[in-house]
Amino acid sequence: MPEEISVTVNGAHLNVTSGMTVLAAILSSGAHGVRKSVKGELRGPLCAMGICFECRATVDRRPHTRTCQLLCAPGMEIRTDG
Repeated sequence: MPEEISVTVNGAHLNVTSGMTVLAAILSSGAHGVRKSVKGELRGPLCAMGICFECRATVDRRPHTRTCQLLCAPGMEIRTDG
């Protein structure tokens, strides 16, 4: 049985299943988008397999991380613009 781990999404603590992608954690947190375009429009994931780069967020202070390709780790800090 998968264990639960704790991550932080936009300052809120969230318990997620180990093996969950960061993108899934962001969506589970209730965020309405992942980032904003250069015009300020809210953007979200499109392909969810690392091709479109629309899922980029700041993870553990690393900006522009493709969240659909990264698995959650205990204590991970995730920040979105959405």
